[in-house]
Amino acid sequence: MTTTHLVTADELLNLPSDQRRELVRGELRIMAPSGFDHGAIIHNFQMLLGRHVLEHKLGVVVGAETGFRLARDPDTVRGADVGFVKSERIPSSGRPTSYWEGAPDLAVEVISPGDTVEDVEEKVDEYLVAGCAMVLVLNPRRRTGTVHRSGRNPVVLREQDSFDGEDVVPGFRCRVGDIFA
Repeated sequence: MTTTHLVTADELLNLPSDQRRELVRGELRIMAPSGFDHGAIIHNFQMLLGRHVLEHKLGVVVGAETGFRLARDPDTVRGADVGFVKSERIPSSGRPTSYWEGAPDLAVEVISPGDTVEDVEEKVDEYLVAGCAMVLVLNPRRRTGTVHRSGRNPVVLREQDSFDGEDVVPGFRCRVGDIFA
């Protein structure tokens, strides 16, 4: 379902929190709640990543549906399933209370049963165009993770493979199978 008039990020932020929503080029998109397995996968990855980031003071890991304003006029606000922002990008005044301005350094998307290939590709493209260094798409049905980076071919990782944070999350590695455990 989409709106018939353009909505701004500020208007989106002030809407009641009774529904999951994203804003794509000013159009409001209402989304169904995620399934249980989807939430468990998000939690697993968030715990693995969060522990490493906290231990090494690398930045901030944010939970499901935290808003990132990827574009303005018309506004696009996407809610990453998991996001990571490097410490050097956190303002000295502290974490913003509104949406993060721009893309995270790492965005993680878990494919939901209702997602189409086009939906997922659109989100990946929006993150990369907005400056996201790495997007990891987790596919629960196939139990794979696909790593997307600007200017590179996507890399598909299977359960026995390891996801490597490379220069985005230095020192972070985890087995893909552990994400789906």
